[in-house]
Amino acid sequence: MIPLPSLTHKIVAVLGLGLSGRSVCRALLASGARVWAWDDAGERRAAAAAAGVPVVDLEHCNWHRVDRLVLSPGIPLRHPKPHRLVRLARAVGIEICGDIELMVENQPARRVVGVTGTNGKSTTASLIAAVLQGAGMGAQLGGNIGVPVLDLLPGPEHDIYVLELSSYQLDLTEHLHCAVAVSLNITPDHLGRHGGMAGYVQAKRRIFRNQEAEDWAIVGVDDAPGQALYRELAKTRGQHAVPIAIGRALEHGVHVQSGRLHEALDGPAREVADLASCPNLPGAHNWQNAAAAYAAARVLGATPEAILPALRRFAGLRHRLQEVGRIDGVRFINDSKATNPEAAAKALACFERIYWIAGGQPKQDDLDAVLPFLDRVHRAYLIGEAAPLFERLLAGKVECVRAGELAVALDQAAADALADPGPAPVVLLAPACASFDQFANFEARGDAFASLVEALGAPARAAAGGVR
Repeated sequence: MIPLPSLTHKIVAVLGLGLSGRSVCRALLASGARVWAWDDAGERRAAAAAAGVPVVDLEHCNWHRVDRLVLSPGIPLRHPKPHRLVRLARAVGIEICGDIELMVENQPARRVVGVTGTNGKSTTASLIAAVLQGAGMGAQLGGNIGVPVLDLLPGPEHDIYVLELSSYQLDLTEHLHCAVAVSLNITPDHLGRHGGMAGYVQAKRRIFRNQEAEDWAIVGVDDAPGQALYRELAKTRGQHAVPIAIGRALEHGVHVQSGRLHEALDGPAREVADLASCPNLPGAHNWQNAAAAYAAARVLGATPEAILPALRRFAGLRHRLQEVGRIDGVRFINDSKATNPEAAAKALACFERIYWIAGGQPKQDDLDAVLPFLDRVHRAYLIGEAAPLFERLLAGKVECVRAGELAVALDQAAADALADPGPAPVVLLAPACASFDQFANFEARGDAFASLVEALGAPARAAAGGVR
């Protein structure tokens, strides 16, 4: 746990008692701060109180006594409208921040690698940490990936913090300084929380705001916002702005063509690896992740000889193209993290004979990103709130089944895939939607899918006399 001496004896209000909020409370209490904690959900308040966290009704407290408000990233700061307690804090001039800002304030000398992007940031941050560790460089992984930043170890001091940073987290920090800042891609997502695409792009760009001449900016240039961002950074940063691209060569930067990784950081481009040797990094989107991780490790001083074995050993992440079972030649793939159409399209691009489970709580009213890959889809099974919308959008393009619930969709998709006489059929959960209409989060949705696949395969395993 990172100590927070800057807040010793201060009164700190904490709004939101999820994973990061509880972490903030623990760190503050251990550092001698006075904590006034609150969450709009009664069960979270009760759980916090049972754990010894002082719960105070921030609706009726004396805000003039509060020194800081620490906001959980899921709580609206600006859009669609500020949370009512954010408005109360602002009315009396209280500074509002998130846990990333508290880390920066109390670990000012810490080297940070920050990773953001609409898609791929969890895999890329994990890859960077694994590569640095494999190269003998101390690295700790945290942030949006599930380990709250204040739960990282304060030592050793030379360890690099590799942080996955969401747009919500970036909105809540003013002084984050990344020795290496990575922006993978920027496509429409969370637009309601940022007042539109311009606000979303601006939030992502904050990862670069406090960088200095010796720091490194790594930017995916396969989308228009990324290209504009790179051009801007290259004017001021020169060679310390590194582009990454998939499917085309770069004179400077890191690129992948036909699955082969090329480096052009300090001379002409040269091939350094065939990513076919990395079995858990399939598809063009994972090539982008690998290129970004390679670039980050190289600018931090790791050699190709140290980087490449770590890429090959990488085991992949849960809920991201995770194979959760095989039954009679049918593969069941959990890509529950594909919470928008762009991410779902990247999953569809990885397979040929797909029985696609999609739907949930839609983030946008189109499926344009997936349309080029529908020739791979034999049938779509639609669930959740998005089912009627997706059925209209896919009409005439692919056969659809309105399944409603995940269990129904899986049963139908599995039956169809098992009856498919063609090679390598895949049942793919790539929802292109948020999960909140039917599940607590994408992890719960993915876990439910895996459990259903496990139950589906149990009779076959029993008939075969063991695990298959």
